[in-house]
Amino acid sequence: MTGYGDAMTHDPVQPVAPDSLTTRRTVLVGGAAVACAGLLGACGSSEGTASGSSTTTPAGGATSDIATADVPVGGGKILDNPAVVVTQPTAGSYKAFSSICTHAGCAVSEVQQSQIVCPCHGSVFSAADGSVLQGPAQTPLTPVGITVNGSTISITG
Repeated sequence: MTGYGDAMTHDPVQPVAPDSLTTRRTVLVGGAAVACAGLLGACGSSEGTASGSSTTTPAGGATSDIATADVPVGGGKILDNPAVVVTQPTAGSYKAFSSICTHAGCAVSEVQQSQIVCPCHGSVFSAADGSVLQGPAQTPLTPVGITVNGSTISITG
């Protein structure tokens, strides 16, 4: 056929060469595989939970230190790296938890009146034990190991 430009350069009865379909299919499947691998990789973490102890390890196993004076009684201090909230529910008693809300993965924003508050959906956790005081979160914050030595709190994992 003539007069139809390049769109009709092959005989319409002849099948399209399988190589052109395979190439397109390979590109699409390969792209989907890369996208899935990226999503799965984002779900993984080098920070793990110790089996049976429910404590997290800061990245690289390193410790982080903060001053006890930085953690008010009935309040707390939220750290970015590692993602931990350290609380002092009663005078001289320190606790630490992951600062990542168990509902949707948002970082908690404040500790006041012995409560840890997540700004995303309003979940509230106990500063004493990380338990859920108000949902939508259903599971408590994950405890994190700490050591208090004089006026220093070390996050040990």
